[in-house]
Amino acid sequence: MDAVRVALLRDVLAGTEWLGATRRFAGALRGSVVSHGGGLLLVGGPGYEPWHLAAHLVDEAAWSATPELAPTLVRQDARPSDPAHLAVGPGRLAAARRGETLLVVSPAEAGAALLEGVHDARRAGATVLALGGGDGGGAGELAAMAHELLAVPEGAELDLDTVQHLVSAAAGENAAPSPARGRRRFRDRLSRLADELTAPPPARW
Repeated sequence: MDAVRVALLRDVLAGTEWLGATRRFAGALRGSVVSHGGGLLLVGGPGYEPWHLAAHLVDEAAWSATPELAPTLVRQDARPSDPAHLAVGPGRLAAARRGETLLVVSPAEAGAALLEGVHDARRAGATVLALGGGDGGGAGELAAMAHELLAVPEGAELDLDTVQHLVSAAAGENAAPSPARGRRRFRDRLSRLADELTAPPPARW
């Protein structure tokens, strides 16, 4: 979802609580990673890997000149033979330390193994943020451990993927750069928008 579509979506959501909720959550995420100088771990629930959120946060980190937003994706089924950026497994949660931030994205119950990892990270001093839904006991336990929670219950007006787009966009936009950084961020976004608007339509097969 590009900047234009995010803007259109925000227009549609004007007057709802989603805009404020996603911006508050994004502010908590940004505030945590920036104040500690980075160290963002991103992990999904059982059978769910937040690839798109990881990619959008990397983009926002670059566009907003806020490198702290770029996450380390923690994968449930990571293998040593995977590329380095895809080879970080659940054991990384147990190795989390004070000053790091753990963002958990789970569309359903978190599961016992993930809950144990989140508990280890929080006990070590990491800040825990949770984004997702689920009505089971695992979801309740995750919510109880989270310093900040944005619930996306089943049947809500927005699905989890859309909420992730809003959160990642707000995390980059809400950065508090220096004037030089702000000018660079604006130019980068304007250039990107122009490229997208002038790009030829995709080929149809």
